[in-house]
Amino acid sequence: MPRVFTALCFALLVTTSLFAADKPGKWAETPDPNLPNVLILGDSISIGYTLQVRDLLKGKANVFRPHTADGKKPENCSGTTKGVESIDRWIGDRKWDVIHFNWGLHDLKHVTEPGGNSVSNKPSDPVQATVDQYAANLEKIVERLNKTGAKLIFATTTPVVPGTTGPLREPNSPPKYNAAAIKIMKENSVTVNDLFAFCDPQVEKLQRPKNVHFTDAGSQALAEQVAQAIQSALKSDSGN
Repeated sequence: MPRVFTALCFALLVTTSLFAADKPGKWAETPDPNLPNVLILGDSISIGYTLQVRDLLKGKANVFRPHTADGKKPENCSGTTKGVESIDRWIGDRKWDVIHFNWGLHDLKHVTEPGGNSVSNKPSDPVQATVDQYAANLEKIVERLNKTGAKLIFATTTPVVPGTTGPLREPNSPPKYNAAAIKIMKENSVTVNDLFAFCDPQVEKLQRPKNVHFTDAGSQALAEQVAQAIQSALKSDSGN
């Protein structure tokens, strides 16, 4: 009897595991063909607010972001170097109505060698992409995004809290990268969602200490700003 019971339990466990493996992860989207499609591109900050944006726009838009094939893990879009390399893959062949995008925090982080991804806490080590390199990469990305015909929204890079390490990022870097990005957006008539300006006055309330990442409440606050910007773009596109 114990052997039979053990066998039954094992069979149940295997069956449950198979069903779990077939179940799509939380990052996968089952789109409603009657709703507009929205793509969110960005690093871990955007990962922190994507699902909340999806909830806020439920019934109004299909909200996507890059993720693994099974939908179980989100993809970090990292810096603009990866952005240039991967933008075609992320866009795919879907018709996008709005694309909300950001790059910056990975570009301005210190690394052991220029363009690399091995992080450093040494001020003497280079950043992954200088402001000029960042701008050049961003111009290529915007050129490609413009070809989609989607309404484009660029989110400025959020603040770096003093004392942030692992890797080293300087608090005065985001304004420099944002200035370069905003210039490009103005030249290309891209809407700017100024998340830096939104966060900076209340950074202690929204962000973790000595960290570029946000508290749960901070990510929710960002999600509300992002959802509002996307909704405005959708209304503008529909002429309402």
